[in-house]
Amino acid sequence: MSSERESHVSSQHSSDKNERRKLRIQLLNDNLRRTMAGGRVMITQGLEALGSIPVSTVIQAVRQFDEFSAANDPYDEHDFGALIHAGQRILWKIDYFDKQLEFASPDPSDPRVTARVLTIMLASESSSGRHQLPPLGHPGSNLAIAV
Repeated sequence: MSSERESHVSSQHSSDKNERRKLRIQLLNDNLRRTMAGGRVMITQGLEALGSIPVSTVIQAVRQFDEFSAANDPYDEHDFGALIHAGQRILWKIDYFDKQLEFASPDPSDPRVTARVLTIMLASESSSGRHQLPPLGHPGSNLAIAV
């Protein structure tokens, strides 16, 4: 086999592997978002202050979210979304941690080494549309577990 052909085959194999990895991440993220299982779900104090009925309505809207595009999902992982509820802009984001929730996951496509955390917040609680919250368990953390 020529080196050009070998390079093409190797490149195709790598591309297929990356596509499978991306699809696995997408499926794991969709599962967490739709079922609220397969990870932790957190809501911010601002969202919690809206009351239990609005929070449950927001959670249902996050579960049903499917408006992914290149603008809001540039890595095609289904890990971020924005929606409007009762005039409030709501953001949600899935982050990938190691199982001890200390560092980034070494492989977000592998649930054996990844703890997924879905955070749902008011857009006003984020910085430039990207949330910057203290680490989980940090004394300054303003997160509450959504039930």
